[in-house]
Amino acid sequence: MKPKHQRMWLAGLAVLAVAGASGLALSALKDQAAFFYAPGDVKKQGLPLGRAVRLGGLVQGGSIRKAADGVTMRFVVTDGTATTPVTFKGIAPDLFRENSGVVAEGQFQPDGSFVATNLLAKHDEKYQPPELAGKLHETKSLKQ
Repeated sequence: MKPKHQRMWLAGLAVLAVAGASGLALSALKDQAAFFYAPGDVKKQGLPLGRAVRLGGLVQGGSIRKAADGVTMRFVVTDGTATTPVTFKGIAPDLFRENSGVVAEGQFQPDGSFVATNLLAKHDEKYQPPELAGKLHETKSLKQ
């Protein structure tokens, strides 16, 4: 076999190995990937039933209701075009409040509601930790 043919075989084997590894990685991610939906996306595309997804938007003002057991809460997530009622059982993050951003991980129910297993509260881009905000005001380099 000529050296040219050996290089062609090696290049072909390398391409097959990369394609096989990519196929295995994609098939492993298929079950673990959680797609992100806004309430308006669900309204347009329909309910993605039976899959773990993320629902994101703003917590609608005045919609947070806590159940008598103290750990179950219901609220509404909105993106301005549609709303989705969400039920969550657990401890909400400290930043979770009305009119703030939230990403809920869980599944849609056939009635259109969403049952969350995890909540991620989002803060606005102006947020600074109190310690950092205090140190910025102490900076003497801005004085002349």
